[in-house]
Amino acid sequence: MGRAFLYVILGGGVAAGYAALEFTKRGISHGELCIISEEPVPPYERPALSKGFLLPEAPARLPSFHTCVGANEERLTPKWYKEHGIELVLGSRVKSVDVRRKTLLTGSGETISYKVLIIATGARALKLEEFGVKGSDSENVCYLRDLADANRLVNLMESSSGGNAVVIGGGYIGMECAASLVINRMSVTMVFPEEHCMARLFTPKIASFYEEFYKSKGVKFVKGTILSSFDIDSNGKVTAVNLRDGSSLPADTVVVGIGIRPNTSLFEGQLTLEKGGIKVNGKMQSSNSSVYAVGDVATFPVKVFGESRRLEHVDSARKSARHAVGAIMEQNQAGEFDYLPFFYSRVFTLSWQFYGDNAGDVVHFGDFSGGTFGAYWVRNGHLVGSFLEGGTKEEYEAIAKATRLKPAVEDLAELERQGLGFAVTVSEKPPPSPPRDVIGSGIVLERPIYALHATAGVVLAASVAAFAFWYGRKRRRW
Repeated sequence: MGRAFLYVILGGGVAAGYAALEFTKRGISHGELCIISEEPVPPYERPALSKGFLLPEAPARLPSFHTCVGANEERLTPKWYKEHGIELVLGSRVKSVDVRRKTLLTGSGETISYKVLIIATGARALKLEEFGVKGSDSENVCYLRDLADANRLVNLMESSSGGNAVVIGGGYIGMECAASLVINRMSVTMVFPEEHCMARLFTPKIASFYEEFYKSKGVKFVKGTILSSFDIDSNGKVTAVNLRDGSSLPADTVVVGIGIRPNTSLFEGQLTLEKGGIKVNGKMQSSNSSVYAVGDVATFPVKVFGESRRLEHVDSARKSARHAVGAIMEQNQAGEFDYLPFFYSRVFTLSWQFYGDNAGDVVHFGDFSGGTFGAYWVRNGHLVGSFLEGGTKEEYEAIAKATRLKPAVEDLAELERQGLGFAVTVSEKPPPSPPRDVIGSGIVLERPIYALHATAGVVLAASVAAFAFWYGRKRRRW
């Protein structure tokens, strides 16, 4: 037994929800689209799991954060999918995919065929066992990747209020979970091997600000070492975290955030893989023309970098999903995906945004004592990355626009002196005018760049000539 669909989305995360909305905007018919997901609920905004979902008061709960509320668009509830004729196959694992035959086999034995497949399988959390440490199955050890993980962590925080929490990892998940654990009145210690938190993005100076802020909230940091083992009691519960440096930390709750790995195993040997993900072109199309990949699982060309990369962030998932659907529905009109990498986080009373690439020379600016501050990255004489903490909506928009424009930077000291004002000034400048030709009559026309522009220019000139002839006797020579 099997079913057939025109479009199938494999994966039920953020990207799936945004792709579904884009499909409906572009007029798909009822019964043409199917979403297959291992999770028991329709797609939701995953960032909520490490933010609002963990709050002790007025926590976020479904259906409030179904996609696509994260982009201030429709909230896609189960009813929405039904009304739009979209088939949801939830709580279902796909055992195998045959991209040549365009079929998927589910765990229940059902075969689902497609004409176009969008891979939105995302990534899975790396487990301690992959680093030689046992204990992931202990009742008070948590990861945070899906709704089940988040519910488990909430239950642990409620049962361990006032106890000791150890967070393994100093990245996104570690930092956001540590803040939530503190808010839930737990004593928190963060452990990671790097010299400072958020080492893949933050400079030492930026990291120092956030670490000091966390310390003021009671968070302790143990840096430069890693977890080596757990002490586990007869009930299967971790009581202590043992570190490689020989120290030991008491633990009532352990949260592990040590990275993710893209879910590509179903496609190994069938599609081209690159940099850990499924290689796609600027239309998010894989090495098989009927298969597209979006979100964390896709390695795509990033124009501002001049190379292909795989990006792990919700903004990339949302926008790549939309672009893929546009490319599928209007193949001859879709352009290349021109994405400006964007990362953000909100913890406690803090809020930062980053755009571009953190490569090259770094220039810090602003008030690191607790006000608005940030940094620029300059490579080969051009701005390539911008970071800002505590900015306004307009200021965040300014650093985003400035980073995309990649303005020349000749003097780093002057850039530091101008600080945020540099991005604001650059963002407010009108775009440079294209080269112009002056026609003998004195009328100035833009030099056409494409054939379409040239045609438009001819039409415009002819129209103006006709008007001049009609309007007065003193006709110009064209």
